[in-house]
Amino acid sequence: MSITDNLLHIRSTLPEQVQLVAVSKTKSIDEILEAYKTGQRVFGENKVQELLTKWESLPKDIEWHYIGHLQSNKVKYIAPFIAMIHAVDSIKILNVINEEGRRYGRRIPCLLQFHIAKEESKFGFQTSGVDELFSSVELAALDYILFSGVMGMATYTEDHEVIDFEFSNLHTLFDKLKSTYFSENDNFAEISMGMSHDYLQAIQNGSTMVRIGSTIFGERNISV
Repeated sequence: MSITDNLLHIRSTLPEQVQLVAVSKTKSIDEILEAYKTGQRVFGENKVQELLTKWESLPKDIEWHYIGHLQSNKVKYIAPFIAMIHAVDSIKILNVINEEGRRYGRRIPCLLQFHIAKEESKFGFQTSGVDELFSSVELAALDYILFSGVMGMATYTEDHEVIDFEFSNLHTLFDKLKSTYFSENDNFAEISMGMSHDYLQAIQNGSTMVRIGSTIFGERNISV
């Protein structure tokens, strides 16, 4: 099937309220343009230099989401245009994003990444330390960050019960954060969870944003 066919199929499985982030890392300009011509406008990248090249080359109505682990010294390169940073996983990176937002005079939408999987290799705040996190960060001082919700990645497993448990925990955590810290923030509305192999389960557990790459574009080109 073509990229166009894949996109149309995936869209047919998504509820209206769920946003699709097409993960285009390692994919060519032509491949992204095929998705663009099918109406896709939101794309996700995880390498800053690759993202910059694509941002310069592709239509400017594309919303670029940064979905990988972001190093603090790279924030300055994407701060002028990035539509959302998905994987904000430390107080340090929060402060850097805030300062770069201040420099460019824009509030940068961010998702707080939480470690919900059994795999230690995944990044994110610990769910058990939520109250400590927010008692140590003066949210009002981060006036150039637009807190937009949470993000998490489930364990890569065929055990659907494990995946359901982890996604359900992230949804519960979102509800706690919303009611306790962001009740007055209408922008705090996103639960970004679910990828090609588990996005349907994520939707069942309340995901509002799914990140899908290989099911759209095919397996990634590791030579890029």
